[in-house]
Amino acid sequence: MEPSPGLARFSEVVERDDFSLDQAALLIGAWEYPERDLDQYRSTLDALAHRIQPQVEEAANGIARARVISDWLFDHLGYSGNTSDYYDPRNSFLCEVIDRRTGIPISLSVLYLEVARRVGVLAQGVNFPGHFLVRVAIEDAWLFLDPYSNGRALTPADLEALLRKTTTPNAVLEPSVIAAASKRQIVARMLVNLAGIYGRNGDLPRSLDVLERLAVLEPANPRIARDLLQLRERVDGLN
Repeated sequence: MEPSPGLARFSEVVERDDFSLDQAALLIGAWEYPERDLDQYRSTLDALAHRIQPQVEEAANGIARARVISDWLFDHLGYSGNTSDYYDPRNSFLCEVIDRRTGIPISLSVLYLEVARRVGVLAQGVNFPGHFLVRVAIEDAWLFLDPYSNGRALTPADLEALLRKTTTPNAVLEPSVIAAASKRQIVARMLVNLAGIYGRNGDLPRSLDVLERLAVLEPANPRIARDLLQLRERVDGLN
């Protein structure tokens, strides 16, 4: 079986421990646009950051710096959560999110993280159950933001309410729930989201594209290896 478009490049990027999150995220969905120049999207992120760099540098504190990024992305440029078609696969493709200015929590969070990185603001992804978030360093604490809701700042009470909404009514906010996610965890969650969408649609070839990348991210995971083997056999049976 021929490898899917972009798989070799994806493997090359994520094999490094400290890979570039934007590169890996842009390669998700390459099966839909194998000829697209993804470097131009990194240039777009560079340009976004360049536009707001002076405002970030003039901001008085960490909260103000975080707000500059949110205001620019969500108010000025109009990025927003896709509430009308949440399960559109394009919501998980960073290049489509940049072009269409809409996405889901994790893809909008990646957008925020990559702009923040470029302007020197320490921001991290948060693998919050059911709803990915961002946290930004503000002096001696963290400011939690929801990029899906236009970068809204979340208080501890907001976080606990969101946790109970996405998990169980009696859930308690623990430090592990709001800890930083690694880049590998972020990319894996983007892929798992897509696996769910393609699985519901019965799209076996696209499910295979996703699972091949998950296997690259987690080569020692026996469950992924087993599922990949079974899925390859099913896809081969369609040909």
